Amino acid sequence: MRVTASQSAANLSGAGGLGGLVEQAGTAVPAASARWHSALAKTRVLVEALPWLARFHGSTVVIKYGGHAMTTPALREAFADDVVFLRLAGIRVVVVHGGGPQITAHLNRLGVESVFTGGLRVTTPETMEIVRMVLVGQVNRDVVGLVNNHGPFAVGLSGEDANLFTARRRPALVNGEEVDIGLVGDVVSVAPETVNALLDSGKVPVVATVARGEEGGVYNVNADTAAAALAVALGAAKFVVLTDVEGLYADWPNSDEVISELDSDELRAMLPDLSSGMIPKMEACLRAVEGGVPQAHVLDGRVPHAVLLEIFTDEGIGTLITPVARNGADTP
Repeated sequence: MRVTASQSAANLSGAGGLGGLVEQAGTAVPAASARWHSALAKTRVLVEALPWLARFHGSTVVIKYGGHAMTTPALREAFADDVVFLRLAGIRVVVVHGGGPQITAHLNRLGVESVFTGGLRVTTPETMEIVRMVLVGQVNRDVVGLVNNHGPFAVGLSGEDANLFTARRRPALVNGEEVDIGLVGDVVSVAPETVNALLDSGKVPVVATVARGEEGGVYNVNADTAAAALAVALGAAKFVVLTDVEGLYADWPNSDEVISELDSDELRAMLPDLSSGMIPKMEACLRAVEGGVPQAHVLDGRVPHAVLLEIFTDEGIGTLITPVARNGADTP
């Protein structure tokens, strides 16, 4: 509540007058300071963020968006807030998304069964039409709209646009044998010029993960690995993966201890024992840091403002993956 100068003078001339003090933590402080001390917590947060703002200003951060952060209304709004904050703080933000739950829901409405082999969606030409429609026409537009509620920042793209992603058909591995799963591909090349042009103009590219095939056609590609490939091509300073877990567990399911930091060699050694859902995310982090991205983070997207907590606070959250220090070199 704002008060006028006359009101303030009247207050000071009342009980206690100019000598009016309150006791706080055993120390006498001015009454005005006591009234306003609750705002100090906000200033501390801003001061704590200063070195991180300075470090990442002008840098590129690629965020793979998915999980509950993408489907829960309050978390969706919080994520859009985070993206706009980063943009206004001078960080070049790129959002890459999939949309598995939305694809499955649409297929169910059409009476089409979703089939998975080796953890990958079997994608027929008919299914690919639906995948493309949902990712590009529905999910991408939703994410762009959320961000643009704050201003004209986001621009929607797909991996097909300007041949951003080129994919090669990949099989699934089942009991060590390759199984054809249709129009599913791995990103083998990235043409980042369009994304860089948008970043240079102050926009936030939002990328749907469908890709052009090496020999034509359109492929469904994993959003985690596509986002990592884009982070490498852009020379990103940070790669962030939002998940539905707290981070990488040290010994799941025997323990819920989260590993706060590890290097790429340590992560590679853990890969064979990880759950099927975590493997593509951790492979994406490996691809990023081994491709030159200094830091990759796995964050719990169920935590509101998880991205800001990681980037702008001293404690951070989730799991940090860094490159191995070779020949005595320091990791970033």
